[in-house]
Amino acid sequence: MTSTPTNGVDETTRATYDRAGWGGSVDRGSRPALVVIDLTRGFTEPQFDAGSDLTDVVTATSGLIDAAHAQGHPVIVTRIVYSRAEVQPGVVTWLTKAAGMRGMLEGSEAIVLDPRLPVEDATDVVIDKKGASAFHGTTLAALLRARGCDTVVLTGATTSGCIRASAVDAVQDGFSVLVPREAVGDRAQGPHEANLFDIQAKYGDVVDLEDALAYLSGEPDEGGTA
Repeated sequence: MTSTPTNGVDETTRATYDRAGWGGSVDRGSRPALVVIDLTRGFTEPQFDAGSDLTDVVTATSGLIDAAHAQGHPVIVTRIVYSRAEVQPGVVTWLTKAAGMRGMLEGSEAIVLDPRLPVEDATDVVIDKKGASAFHGTTLAALLRARGCDTVVLTGATTSGCIRASAVDAVQDGFSVLVPREAVGDRAQGPHEANLFDIQAKYGDVVDLEDALAYLSGEPDEGGTA
């Protein structure tokens, strides 16, 4: 008899993961940072080759940015950006597989942050990256450690690509990970749900937006700036 899928994952799979000991809850630290991954127009607007309508994700993320700002928690934003030289065949290996990323060119509208996000130039850091993970080849881990952060709240796009890759690297760099389900999105529901399941099982806690908002609304520890 076939078990009924729940959020794209059947009960047999869930039972297998539970028996193997996956899915424990992370230790939430007292010094969180909000990391907003790749919510540029090239991802959030469907007229771009790599884009889709991520209005709901942008709205949810905007609320989290406001909450982080209100308590002085760091907000770090990433973009995928390539020069014209980098998008030539054979230069960046990932682009052989992810050809749609070739449109993320310096100076193009595709790499402009979604204008609906309440990002503040004076306080929020923008990091350009070349691959899926927000950590690989960037200064993100160093910035987080310099600010004394112990937990990252990941939002943005896409769930099956840059969100999952960033969750994996965050854990490997020693940070606890929270992923608010309403604040991440993908081009298709199947990969979105499958990767939320994978993140919850192995790398972080997938939480509701209200939970993430309440967590970020807590004040930073005394003894330093958040």
